[in-house]
Amino acid sequence: MEDRTMIFSLENDPERIIREKLAVVYDALKEKGYNPVNQIVGYLLTEDPTYITTNHNARSVMLSMDRDDILMAMVNNFIS
Repeated sequence: MEDRTMIFSLENDPERIIREKLAVVYDALKEKGYNPVNQIVGYLLTEDPTYITTNHNARSVMLSMDRDDILMAMVNNFIS
């Protein structure tokens, strides 16, 4: 048996948090009959919150994230 200590961390994974929040926004948009990808891209390009529905508090969820962080997470996910 190895005598190694396991490291346990409760630190937040920023990309995981962004992914979870975007899933909430995506589902709320889809439920209202919108094309979620188009609406999210419209928001990211313009920062106009009216692209995001208020259904299930999706607009507030989206506004709680920094647009640059969202884009960085998306590019990192696409590249990897």
